[in-house]
Amino acid sequence: MSEQFSRTALLIGQDKVEELHKKRVAVFGIGGVGGYVCEVLVRSGIGAFDLIDNDTVCLSNLNRQIIATRKTIGRYKTEVMKERMLDINPDVDVTIHNCFFLPENADEFDFSQYDYVVDAVDTVTAKIELIMRAQKENVPVISAMGAGNKLDASRFKVADIYDTSICPLARVMRRELKKRNVKHLKVVYSDEEPITPMTDPSNSSETDTKPVGKRTTPGSTAFVPAVAGLLIAGEIVKDLSGI
Repeated sequence: MSEQFSRTALLIGQDKVEELHKKRVAVFGIGGVGGYVCEVLVRSGIGAFDLIDNDTVCLSNLNRQIIATRKTIGRYKTEVMKERMLDINPDVDVTIHNCFFLPENADEFDFSQYDYVVDAVDTVTAKIELIMRAQKENVPVISAMGAGNKLDASRFKVADIYDTSICPLARVMRRELKKRNVKHLKVVYSDEEPITPMTDPSNSSETDTKPVGKRTTPGSTAFVPAVAGLLIAGEIVKDLSGI
């Protein structure tokens, strides 16, 4: 293992690499952002992971998700990610949870066992619950804001949630966290104005009308959510190693 992480050790020191081997990170949401978080963290030497997601790989994931290939379509994202991580580092400890994190099942997770928590889930309700649970146990948490409907990957920033702007999801999160007296939260967000997505060519026609209350599918690219995931993982490595 020492040779595998030797290039990292040249930058941060062997002692820091060994510290990373001892850490356990929980990644909630193994999608366009979360998949890249896992990729960087396992390559950086994090020793143990919990992966939480109930989704399976589908065709529309192929444009952006690191685990999505023709061969993995239909398989649980957690299982595909675990296989990939073990192929990178056979010594890594990966526990998978094939479920969506919700307030209803939050008690099934012991947050005190984690050294860091990654919020890469989609819904505000789940994000709020996840953040509250982590902070209650004094576990560091970093939250991904919106990566959909964006084209400029250079506009991502690491900031406290109360210092964010432009991002519609961050706006909602600020309001909801303030109601719950949450004083701080590290996030990765984009200050690019969201782009209005064009009509989805796969399920529309000239006479289609959008049903009332139906959520519009966000547009996405390979490079935007990837950058968000890389930034999140970089923050975790720096925080856990103390560099």
